[in-house]
Amino acid sequence: QLQLVESGGGLVQPGGSLRLSCAVSGFTLDYYAIGWFRQAPGKEREGVSCISSSGGTTNYADSVKGRATIFRDNAVNAVYLQMSSLKPEDTAVYYCASVYSGGPTTWAPELDVWEYDHWGQGTQVTVSS
Repeated sequence: QLQLVESGGGLVQPGGSLRLSCAVSGFTLDYYAIGWFRQAPGKEREGVSCISSSGGTTNYADSVKGRATIFRDNAVNAVYLQMSSLKPEDTAVYYCASVYSGGPTTWAPELDVWEYDHWGQGTQVTVSS
């Protein structure tokens, strides 16, 4: 059974950093592109970053560009999102999601929720002093 589990969220002060993890099971990570999304209260879910199955292509939303790094370790079936210089507006529930890419490829999907077909339950990130 395909499963994604996020972790690493918590309370962090403005300007701080954190690393979110997405642990996957039930499928071969090499064949899937992974995206990170977030949803703040009262707002729609928005794309943050994505990475191709090979890791060769990454995309970032303008709101996090220069402050976020997505990377993956297929050997341990995990994808990570490293974020720094956090702002209060980064507060949200963060989700990882997968989409099948057919094999190790540099193809990366758009940062649109409808591109992805399996989702984790999310991890809360709160940026506040």
